[in-house]
Amino acid sequence: MKKIGLLSTALILALSVIASCSQGGSKASTIRLDYAYYSPLSLVIKEKGWAEEAFAEDKVEVTWVLSQGSNKALEFLNSNSIDLGSAAGAAALISKSKGTPIEGVYISNKPEWTALVKADGSSIQSVSDLVGKKVAATVGTDPHIFLLRALDEAGIAAKDVEIVNLQHNDGATSLVTGQVDAWAGLDPHMARVELENNAELFYRNVDFNTYGFLLARNDFAKKNPEKVEKILAVYEKARLWTLENMEEATAILAKEANLSPEVAKKQMERNDFTQPVPGDAQRNTITEAGKVLQQNQIIKSDVKLDELVNNLIQPSFAEKVVK
Repeated sequence: MKKIGLLSTALILALSVIASCSQGGSKASTIRLDYAYYSPLSLVIKEKGWAEEAFAEDKVEVTWVLSQGSNKALEFLNSNSIDLGSAAGAAALISKSKGTPIEGVYISNKPEWTALVKADGSSIQSVSDLVGKKVAATVGTDPHIFLLRALDEAGIAAKDVEIVNLQHNDGATSLVTGQVDAWAGLDPHMARVELENNAELFYRNVDFNTYGFLLARNDFAKKNPEKVEKILAVYEKARLWTLENMEEATAILAKEANLSPEVAKKQMERNDFTQPVPGDAQRNTITEAGKVLQQNQIIKSDVKLDELVNNLIQPSFAEKVVK
């Protein structure tokens, strides 16, 4: 009987440890991060091993997942496949409006990572010329939202353009092979076709690019605030290092994304790494994007936009970390 009692006690203790880990407590054994070619800081962190180094003492394993676009990062976050991921602010707003439990805790970059692109020799001159044309875009990402805002600014309804939903790389290929008339581009693919295929960025507006956010799952941030702060400290280390070592950071991007040095350089030149704490600038930009998304019924009209934006942007973690 004593043996049974001892076994029962041991079983209860074991189950308690398992429960503690599954609840995301401080003894959780892994942290799951994404890396993305549109998030140069994530590539620097992965290359340098700084996340693994930061969590080594806690014996927490770091696992990495490649996000091919904001839509993929948000899918991973929504399915609880990663704990923190990289996505554009407006894309995150769409996802949050549909119930994805996320909060924006850090600004990894302010990019001009999207523009409207035409192929070499195309007769398109302005946004107005897109009426009746095929335009490739990855639905739910910043380039798609950029396209909608550009059309709205020009007084063109989205239904007057045939939007072809393709992942970013496929959109670039479709543009240069003539399968579409224009493309809502994303770097590094945009920089590549610009340099290698003489594609032209015929409409640019840096203010329609809605920042690169590092997003945390709500439950992970709530149960593991110290882990979120530690990851943000790593991102801050990478940000400051990148500002001082732009050439090496560009080489890391080229290596990871399999880009030529010239393409990687052009992409990096279109990034600003000086605004890491999310705040009013991001709220204003994302709110303006949200208005157009509501007009196009991508975000429901009854959603309280200001409330949604405020729930998305959570600067408290970054404020603790950024000096």
